Amino acid sequence: MVELPTATWAHFAGNGAALLAAGWGALWQRKLDAKGAGTTTKPRTEQSYYRALAVGALLGAWLVGSLNTMPSGLTPSHSVAGALAGAIAGVELWKWRHGVRGSTGGAFVLPLALGIMVGRLGCLFAGLADATHGVPTRLPWAVDLGDGVGRHPVQLYESLAMALFLLVWWPARRRRAAWASNHAFHAFVIYYATQRFYWEFLKPYPKVFGSFNLFHLVCLGLVIYGIFGWWRDKTMGCSAPGRALCVPQSNHQPVRDLS
Repeated sequence: MVELPTATWAHFAGNGAALLAAGWGALWQRKLDAKGAGTTTKPRTEQSYYRALAVGALLGAWLVGSLNTMPSGLTPSHSVAGALAGAIAGVELWKWRHGVRGSTGGAFVLPLALGIMVGRLGCLFAGLADATHGVPTRLPWAVDLGDGVGRHPVQLYESLAMALFLLVWWPARRRRAAWASNHAFHAFVIYYATQRFYWEFLKPYPKVFGSFNLFHLVCLGLVIYGIFGWWRDKTMGCSAPGRALCVPQSNHQPVRDLS
């Protein structure tokens, strides 16, 4: 068993580090996108797109997080999975309202993966107070978060899973592989939700349906969304009739060209 030093402030430090990592990832990806396109044109995306994304993410984060913790008598909380689901809902509503067809989320893949990878380490070192710890285990890499009980380091599992995704996705994107360019966001959502679905079995959260907790259901919905969105974009593409603005560029570009 590994004894870890923990402190409540690590949660806030982790959130700050996650935001910095996500911001750096966004700037880096934007710079590479512009270099690859041979242009330095600034994004033209309507501000209402980002407002819909932000409002959806905030509502989803606090709603899902609080619904998960409050039945156990804990204070309202927030959730990355809930933020992702809420952001998707907000953006999809915006796209429907503005007649936009096609995935626009590829520009967020690198920032999201980096942010989660770094932020989960803050959750780990925040200890039991963060309420994201794993269930007890006797595995040799179990962590003691201050109560003498060995637990699954589920936060570290998720951080490593995101690092693995980046190690596979980033080189594929640089090679302009179809899945990493045209379906990047859907690939990310499917991968994130699948690995998170598994780790949820190693957390002591209250069950809402059989052996599933609330996050299991959210992740299942995200997987379905990702698979459906990938299929829709691959089969329908820009050939479907209607007034929708089609965004046929590589998946990391469209969000920069919506107006």
